[in-house]
Formats: sequence, C-alpha cells, structure tokens
Amino acid sequence: MSTVQLSTTSDLTRAHGIPAGIELERYIDPLTDTENMVLNMGPQHPSTHGVLRLVLELDGETVRKCTPHIGYLHTGIEKSMENLSYYKALPLTDREDYLSNLCNNLAYSMAVEKLMGVEIPPRAQYMRVLLNELERIASHMLWLGTHALDIGAMSVFFYCWQDRDRILEIKEHLSGVRTKTSWICPGGLRGDAPSGWMTRVKEFIDYFPERIVMYENLLTNNPIWIERTRGVGIISAEDAISFGMGGPNLRASGIAHDLRKTNPYSSYEKFDFDIAVGKYGDVYDRYRVRIEELRQSLRLCQQSWEAVRDTDGPVRTLDRKIAPPPREELDTSMEALIHHFKLYTEGFHPPVGEAIGAVEGPRGEKAYYIVSDGSNKPYRSKIKGPSFYSLQALPKMVEGRMLADVVAVIGSIDIVLGDIDR
Repeated sequence: MSTVQLSTTSDLTRAHGIPAGIELERYIDPLTDTENMVLNMGPQHPSTHGVLRLVLELDGETVRKCTPHIGYLHTGIEKSMENLSYYKALPLTDREDYLSNLCNNLAYSMAVEKLMGVEIPPRAQYMRVLLNELERIASHMLWLGTHALDIGAMSVFFYCWQDRDRILEIKEHLSGVRTKTSWICPGGLRGDAPSGWMTRVKEFIDYFPERIVMYENLLTNNPIWIERTRGVGIISAEDAISFGMGGPNLRASGIAHDLRKTNPYSSYEKFDFDIAVGKYGDVYDRYRVRIEELRQSLRLCQQSWEAVRDTDGPVRTLDRKIAPPPREELDTSMEALIHHFKLYTEGFHPPVGEAIGAVEGPRGEKAYYIVSDGSNKPYRSKIKGPSFYSLQALPKMVEGRMLADVVAVIGSIDIVLGDIDR
C-alpha cells in the first residue's frame, strides 16, 4: 500500500485545505464544528435482523452512542399462554424464537413435566437430543448465511441455505411442518420417527462434515473476512457476564458455560462432546465458536441417532394424566375414551407450584418459568430469551467503532427479535 508522507506544516495545511498563515492546532474545521448526526438504523433495515431500531449518534462514521429500541414485534406471547390450557399453549413456543422452535418446545415441556412429576421414556429423551442438535445446526446455518451476506460474502449465504433446507425437510418428514413443528410436547413427543426418517437423518450426518470444512475454507483465513471481524465488537468476559449474555456470545469471551454440561437435561450427560470457547470476545471469535459448535452438534447427532436406533419403547409417558391413551384402546375401553376426551377438551391440572425448564439453545440459555394455581392454564408464564441479553450489550460493543462495524457486530450476536419482544 502506497503512503504519502506529509512532513511540513505547509504541506499539511494545503492537504486539508487550511488557509495559509493559520496555525493547525488552533484551526477548527467548519465541517466538524457541528452537533453529531443522529441516524435511525431500522426498524426496516435488513441488517438489523428483524424489526429492530438503532438510534446511532455519529461523529462522521464513528459511532459515539447507540440506543436500541425494541417492541416493534411484541406479540404478547407470555400473556397469551396464560389464557390457554397447558397443551394448547405449546404452539406459541414455536413462534417466540422462531429459529429454534424445538429447543423452545423442550424448555417449556420440561417446566410442565416438573410441575406434573412426569418421567420421560429413554427413547423420547434421545430423540429430544437429536432434534435439538439438528435445530441448533439449522439455526447456525441461518446465522452464518445472513451474517456472511451482511459483510459481503454472498456465496456462503446460498450454501448455508441449501444445508438449512435439508434439515427443514427432515423436520417436515417427521411432522408434516417445516418450521413450527410443536413435536416435542409435555410428556414426550407427539409421535415416533416415521418410516425412512432415521435413514434420512443418517444421510445428513454423513454429508455435513465436509460442508463445515468448506465454510472454513471460504471464511476462516479469508483476508477480507479477517479484516472485517478481528478486533471488532470486543466484549470482555467480565462485561459479558454483567450483561447476562449466554451461549456462543459468552463462550467467545472465554467463559466455558454450557447448560448441556453444567446442568445436563434430557440425557445429555450420557453423550460425549466438548464446549467451544473463544478468547478475545470479538466478531471473529464468535464466528469460530459457532463453527466449532457445528462440529460438536454433529457429534451429538451421531451419538443420539445411535441411541435412538438401539433403544426400543414408547416416545411418550404412559401417565394418562398427561398423555392420551393409545388409539387402539379407544374402541374397547370407556375409561380410555374419557381420558382422551378430558385431555383434549379441558387439559390437565398440575398441582399448585412453580417450575422452570432451561435448555442451551442456539443463542444461549432459554428458560420457561411456569406458575401453576391448580387450574388447567398457567397462572404465570415467563420466558427468558437470550437474545434480549445479547442486544443490551450491543452499545458496549459498537460505541467508538465505525458505522460499517455495527452491521458486523449485529450479525455476530445472532439475535432474533421474537425472542426479545415476546
């Protein structure tokens, strides 16, 4: 790169258009002797990844202040859940963080199962792990594709979409629905794997490792990618903890915290995998952590697939208080017919109490807190969304950086506005 050495005062004043005879240190450029410009980025800007509005105070192209404004996607899901029976509230969990619906299903179902004191059969537990890890890969594929597209890597976007679509087809084969499946439910699963589904999952497990290598070849040592991501949007471990960040964003700052290891659930303690941890907490580390998580999720998919293959049994609890009787009993048993009718019209009545179900979602700790008053509807439903905590750390990461870095940082923290507004 060629440079020009401006060595004398006359050269410097001429280069900046400063009139001769005026001393440089006393000169005030009229272009900068103004108030900082206030710019609204969003709520319709594609790089805000949803209906998010950032009010940016700019000094030239340097961000002096960033104020996120949320609420444009508020749906009242928490309140709506309190007006539905426990089972009918389940589909709302799909529509909150709509990129990890199966993880939301699991967190909510675990909370309800704790209230009811229900044990889940082993095959259902293994299936839950398999579905959650497939969901994590699909979510990371959408994150990587859109993040790369924001920075200018268009080819990566198309490749990621192909791989995400393979997982959506696997979900459709299982449930008939590509995204909002509601397949994990209180008591287990809605149904077992249909014919050919396990084969389809194994084909994806065998196919995906070389795709991870391809993504790394495209980005990891790419000089443009490194220039746009290294040293950008740094958040220290202390600040990440104080903001309540979780998931890959926390682990990229060097904190090895993962609920699947620290508070294992749904049989995760039976599987072998590693926690991906970064060091510097910048955009580049957040990218590297999620790439490694793809590999670890693939390991979990392989192990849980084998566990499902080798384990027979039901995929739903046999407790008739929460699960309907088998279809074949309805023709011969009046008691079974009554149980079926009561469950689907009135629902079940958990005892008075409270419970929380927490999982390690693609964006961090996702938790559902449920309070029961003994009726067939939750008295209180509260959702802990990891995107909310990541977003509140955004000003810390972008203030003092260039405007173009805001786009890179937003993409790197992987927020979903449905997870923020609720």
